[in-house]
Amino acid sequence: MNLSLPQLIAVYAIPVVLAITLHEAAHAWLAARLGDPTARLQGRVSANPLRHVDLVGTLLVPAAILLLGKALGAGGLLFGWAKPVPVDASAFRSPRRDLGLVAAAGPGANLLMALAWAVMLKVLILMAVRVEFLLLMAQAGILCNLGLAALNLLPIPPLDGGRIIASVLPLRAAILWYRLERFGLLIVLALLATGLLGAVITPTIGFGVDLISWLFNLAD
Repeated sequence: MNLSLPQLIAVYAIPVVLAITLHEAAHAWLAARLGDPTARLQGRVSANPLRHVDLVGTLLVPAAILLLGKALGAGGLLFGWAKPVPVDASAFRSPRRDLGLVAAAGPGANLLMALAWAVMLKVLILMAVRVEFLLLMAQAGILCNLGLAALNLLPIPPLDGGRIIASVLPLRAAILWYRLERFGLLIVLALLATGLLGAVITPTIGFGVDLISWLFNLAD
């Protein structure tokens, strides 16, 4: 189905905002559970998108990617971010371990949301609901959550994968690793511009889609 740009934005708007919002809320929730109330006190343990939305990263950048992809007649790797969740590692009992767990909570939430969208898609199919918009939105929910999880698990600080790696490295190596954080966004943007980011993430998303299709018997 060839969607116009407004239709494409309508299909992806809710899944993208939920994926980014609940990703950050999961970080905030687990940080609070592990002893750091910073994000909770700022209202970040919330499913309200307004608590997490970054105008540029959550709205403008994904919309621009959709627009560019539509104009070029090609699919693009949807990319975006929310306001980072503040974390005070000194409040944790085991700071390095707990920082790794908090980092893993975001991608973990995205994987759970991908499964939730798959359940919705399966229910729609079983109930023979032929509302094309809902079917496409469920598929978009699976794709953008798998994509956000795959992106954030890249071993590049300050992405979640980079922080997970730092949590298991020897202390001296972890300190050196964290020095890369100031260049993290530039590295990601360079990978995006050269197509290397898509070359890594697209097969990962494809594997996730195939696995979910098999688990929920969606292939037919």
